[in-house]
Amino acid sequence: MLLKIGGIANIIIAVAHIIGLFWPEKMFEITGVGEKMKELSEIHNTLPYLVTIFIAIFFWIFGMYGLNSGNTSKKLPYPKLGVFIIAGIYLFRAIGEQSYNIYHQTTTSSETNQSIVALAIGLLFLFGGCKTWNKNKLDYTV
Repeated sequence: MLLKIGGIANIIIAVAHIIGLFWPEKMFEITGVGEKMKELSEIHNTLPYLVTIFIAIFFWIFGMYGLNSGNTSKKLPYPKLGVFIIAGIYLFRAIGEQSYNIYHQTTTSSETNQSIVALAIGLLFLFGGCKTWNKNKLDYTV
């Protein structure tokens, strides 16, 4: 159940990225990447859109791993490894970025909220993965 919730969260984030492309300036401002996207658009005007689509694809893939892990009919490659790598990516993003921002005293409420969401999704994948793949070990009681 935890992996499914994490998977659904990733699918929602992926779809939000695509929908946000209809109002890119507002989305980039809300997510705090407005200046970086302006720099990319100076290189080529399609780069912010391509980067956003690329990121949405990764969120979609993460969502598929969350939704399909433990499902025997729809197999993704290396489901166990995938789930724990995704958990690690989210936890590193949450803890690493927030630690960096606190150390440099550049924390904003938007970044803090994004780190909290990343931490929550990372924990969903971590605990969901542990629950999914350790359940057989827990059933061997005498």
